[in-house]
Amino acid sequence: MRDAPPPRWLGAAPAIFLLLWCTGFIVLKVGLVHSDPLTFLALRYAVVLAVLAPLALVLRPRWPRTLQAWGRVAMVGLLLQAGYFSFTYLSFKHGISAGALALITSLQPLLIGLLAPFFAGERISRRRWAGLLLGVAGAALVIVSKSDVAVASRAGLLYACAALLAITAATLWERRYGTDVHPIAANLIQYAVGLAVTLPLAAALEPMHIVWTTSLLLALAYLALANSIVAITLLLAMYRHGEASRVSALFFLVPPVTALIAYATLGETIPPPAWPGMLLAAAGIFLVTHDGRRKRPSVV
Repeated sequence: MRDAPPPRWLGAAPAIFLLLWCTGFIVLKVGLVHSDPLTFLALRYAVVLAVLAPLALVLRPRWPRTLQAWGRVAMVGLLLQAGYFSFTYLSFKHGISAGALALITSLQPLLIGLLAPFFAGERISRRRWAGLLLGVAGAALVIVSKSDVAVASRAGLLYACAALLAITAATLWERRYGTDVHPIAANLIQYAVGLAVTLPLAAALEPMHIVWTTSLLLALAYLALANSIVAITLLLAMYRHGEASRVSALFFLVPPVTALIAYATLGETIPPPAWPGMLLAAAGIFLVTHDGRRKRPSVV
């Protein structure tokens, strides 16, 4: 089955996604000061559902028409919202540094490059492979130069690897089986699955400690609205209408863009080795997105 024509606004999606996603890493640090990790994640999902449910009642969006379609949408929620984010937060809880986590998850585009030919019917050219390798090298250089890449426990490392596998699986699943369900309906299904998994995990693994402050509420509002609703919706739309390996390559720019945002907003310094890393990541993105081939229709 051929992909539906992409909407016109999709051209601006990469820039908007990167800005919202990267700012979210900075905001998350604020939220986790005042709350246990999984408790904060469950609270974030509850806020998303509280915002979207009234909109669904008013707008009456198109819902999946078959049980199979419901299952395919829910699987994205299980892999991305419940899987990737829960494993990410658990890796922090078990002592992995932000640099180590970023370094592990930055391998996602390479995994997509290896698996997309089998699961999404994509051919990865030599030029695109060169871009993927340049991109991961550039991202790694930025990460290593800016932070301590530490793994405090085996559990933290295993959770980080699980997060990598979860977001990779979510990407391939959305690319192969994603359908044009209304974003409000899709988000309600996926975040309901996310809350159904993270809330019991938080209750079992944490004291569910929350300190209600203005900073917590602002961080929660940003992550629920900007990240969970807007950024994730843009990401899934890009996967649905574009090649998985191209879209995943955007994650090479997450460490450089996050560093630039932290520099502009928090005054954090950017070490000299990080600058060539940014250039390498940008060069990798250019090679991946301008490989001189026409896009093949996806195999679904």
